[in-house]
Amino acid sequence: MIRLTVEEINLLSIYSEGGKAQLADNINAALPYMDADMRELAKRTLAKVDALTEAEYAELAVYAADEV
Repeated sequence: MIRLTVEEINLLSIYSEGGKAQLADNINAALPYMDADMRELAKRTLAKVDALTEAEYAELAVYAADEV
């Protein structure tokens, strides 16, 4: 299983709708509106998620950090 940072998990919680493909579509659609640092975070997060199978992605506990 991959290790995600708090920032990456928060990003996933913002853009997560449905499955892995929808997440990637949502983040990719937002990339032009992100600043350079956020774009780097988004691309790194997408690379990590891309390496997961659909089953592994479904097992991720995705929730915003302030909800813990």
